Amino acid sequence: MPDTTDADGLTVGQVSARVGVTVRALHHWDETGLARPSLRTVAGYRLYTAVDLERLHRIVVYRELGLGLDKIRALLDDSTADVPGALRAQRAQVAERIERLRQLSTGLDRMIDAHERGLLLTVEQQSAIFGPRWDPDWPAQARQRYGDTAQWRQYAERSASRSPEEWQAVADAMAGFERALGNAMDAGVTPGSPEARHLVERHREVFASYFPLTRQMQVCLGRMYETDPGFAAHYDGIRTGLAAWFRQIIDADARAHGIDPDSAAWQ
Repeated sequence: MPDTTDADGLTVGQVSARVGVTVRALHHWDETGLARPSLRTVAGYRLYTAVDLERLHRIVVYRELGLGLDKIRALLDDSTADVPGALRAQRAQVAERIERLRQLSTGLDRMIDAHERGLLLTVEQQSAIFGPRWDPDWPAQARQRYGDTAQWRQYAERSASRSPEEWQAVADAMAGFERALGNAMDAGVTPGSPEARHLVERHREVFASYFPLTRQMQVCLGRMYETDPGFAAHYDGIRTGLAAWFRQIIDADARAHGIDPDSAAWQ
């Protein structure tokens, strides 16, 4: 279609550029009767008048507010339509969407922080929840070690939605397990025994609050608990020699499931 106009109107191409809608949309609105150009050139091309443009501008505004085309048609063509009431209702829906987007933005901020920091708790909150043996550097160390793994992503996503009270429940469950671990070592429970294997399984269940733990991954953790100075000090602070004994019961359980602890990998 040539982009020419006579003195009384604008072509569809000119209107598309001026109003900010596609030529295809203008053709559709023309075909459905929502916004038809009022004039034609001698060659048969349709032209939009100033009144047509005013209607188009109203359609664009209503559409940007989220109104459907049928609702827009009713507001434009029905003289009894309650335009202020319809706009108030749409304003309420817009406010709801804004609030949902605000909540989504807050959630995304927390997710980003969780992926970068691990724990969305202050140092004071960490100490209060996890106890005096907790090292606030552990989350950063864990991110350095596991930040590119699927497990870190799972941990971060759980952390992003977890409140301090929920973290307290996780900490209480882990503290209860560690007490049972120390009591079992005191009682002379031997690696590979039903009692020891129950403790190993309980550890996997409690640890699942962070991310699902396979037996091979558990072997890797047991190795770290014994060899890493921070973790070894934590467990040996509960009972002298507990870090080594913990690794022993994990390794014995792994062998019972056909896993060689010496070759176990993080998988």
